[in-house]
Amino acid sequence: MTNVELSFKDLGLSPELLEAIAQKGYETPSPIQAGVIPLLLNGDKDIVGQAATGTGKTAAFGLPLLDRLDSSLQQTQSIIMTPTRELAIQIADELKSFALRKKFTMSLLYGGQSYNTEIAALRRKPQIVVGTPWRIKDHLNKKRLDISKINYFILDEADEMLNVGFKEEIDEILQTTPENKKFLLFSATMPKEILNIAKKYMGDYDLVSVKSKELTNVNITQKYYNVDNHNKFEALCRVIEIEKPENFYAIIFCQRKVDVDEVNSNLIAKGYKSVAIHGDVDQKQRERTLNKFKKGDVKILVATDVAARWIDVPNLSHVVNYSLPDNPETYTHRIGRTGRAGKDGIAISFVSRNDKRKLFYIENIIKKRIDKHELPQVSELIEIKKQRALEKTRNFIELWELEDYHDMAKELLTLGSAEDVVSAVLKKLYNNEFNKDNYRDLTSSGWRGMAANGEVRLFIARGKLDNLNTPADLKEFLENQTGIKLAKHSNEKVLDKFSYINLPEKEATLIMKHFKDANSERPIVVKAKENRDSGGGSRWGYGGWRSGGWYRGWNSSGGGYRWGNSGGWYRGWRSGSGWGGWYRGNSDRRSSGGSSSGGWYRGNRSSSSSSSSSSRSSGGSRY
Repeated sequence: MTNVELSFKDLGLSPELLEAIAQKGYETPSPIQAGVIPLLLNGDKDIVGQAATGTGKTAAFGLPLLDRLDSSLQQTQSIIMTPTRELAIQIADELKSFALRKKFTMSLLYGGQSYNTEIAALRRKPQIVVGTPWRIKDHLNKKRLDISKINYFILDEADEMLNVGFKEEIDEILQTTPENKKFLLFSATMPKEILNIAKKYMGDYDLVSVKSKELTNVNITQKYYNVDNHNKFEALCRVIEIEKPENFYAIIFCQRKVDVDEVNSNLIAKGYKSVAIHGDVDQKQRERTLNKFKKGDVKILVATDVAARWIDVPNLSHVVNYSLPDNPETYTHRIGRTGRAGKDGIAISFVSRNDKRKLFYIENIIKKRIDKHELPQVSELIEIKKQRALEKTRNFIELWELEDYHDMAKELLTLGSAEDVVSAVLKKLYNNEFNKDNYRDLTSSGWRGMAANGEVRLFIARGKLDNLNTPADLKEFLENQTGIKLAKHSNEKVLDKFSYINLPEKEATLIMKHFKDANSERPIVVKAKENRDSGGGSRWGYGGWRSGGWYRGWNSSGGGYRWGNSGGWYRGWRSGSGWGGWYRGNSDRRSSGGSSSGGWYRGNRSSSSSSSSSSRSSGGSRY
């Protein structure tokens, strides 16, 4: 089925949803929407949809789902399961955006969110639950969530779920659902494992397949800059300058309306012609603003995503993600405003340290590496501006009729040397643009946990006691758990109960994400953290699980490996007249050694003048 000459009205949706669709600016359904919506509204079979992210899958299942919900029945009627919290949030937001007149209750479950928030929502028996596998399974096991009477089970991005190791969770969750539910499975690819799920848990099903295509236009050059949040506006001005203001015809996307207003005001104050639109701008003003932008009277539009889906400017040269969006679909919609009608376009993203995970997720979904670029330093920027001023002056001399100004030019040259006269004119024209004190250094303060060679050092809570005996075993463990092939790695260290490895930033981020999604409270793999103490020492190690958990660090100023806090354990070594050994207890270590409440101590005390060992004052060990 295709969407040729189809409208949403042809698909059988209710007037309430058609009104919401019109307000969102949708005009014709995408192929996956045209295929799935009628089947879910009117068909009796399960549905398998083959389509990539960015093709409109959320609306494909979300719109008919809202029409089929029984709003008077206060129980969980549908569960939507996704591999990541970003996608879960995106789906929940999309469903809410369709609910102008449709009333429903929903709970969002994912790792990293407060359990208390989720428990309170589940007590209200939400009609729709959206979440990630591990968190859904956790609430099921603790009897907080009941999906034994659901009518619809929707598994989104199924191939991605299997890639990151969620097959066991999928099986366990599906076994708690009723047999007579309607099962919808969406996947970009159809490997054997996906077909096995369909065979095991589905009856007869309809297949809606949308041919895969590039999610981003090949005519669009995509790049990003590492920019701390407080430097973003200065970075934007610098980007405009290096991309040439006269050629910069762009939409700048911000996440918040307040950011749109602030960026627009600052651009105008800097002398750029800029306009802004967002949800608080009334319709007439929005139309006037867009008309000026489309005609080219103003070359910069600052906007929220309200503009992403329906602005069509054929000659748009740039899109700037001033704030990186939360999901790949929004990213593809944004950058798709440029590079149209066979023309080239440039998409630029500002990435703060908190955005790294978003960036890697977007890259993973669109199957494309986004190139990192460096902003010019102050001296480079000033040189660019000087060369542009020279080029403009050269063009003026060649193109303009200047005879009418010769007499005045001769008079000006009587006022001082030629250099001083020209300098005075330049000062007036360019103010402080060539003064380095007018700019600040935009060097990022760096990414926490980044090794000097650009790699990230990871801590793995597994070691030789877990049959990881060599670096090769460690690599194989990470690859098997995550499905990510590690072409490059270094500085591996395998100890009895834990290990370390250095990985490229992208792979490290994806691996941490996998283990965080699998167990948000105690992930097996985390970033090895480096803290600087005021005393000059440095401490490397895993900083989580403080209460009742464990901590490992090397403190070079005070010496010692420290394990645990309250309820954990401690192992230390001190040089000189200190002591070495282990300590375990339910409270802080005591300077006198010996047992603390509920714990034990084993010590090997050495003095600065003797190598003999003792426990406190004499030989032996104390337990």
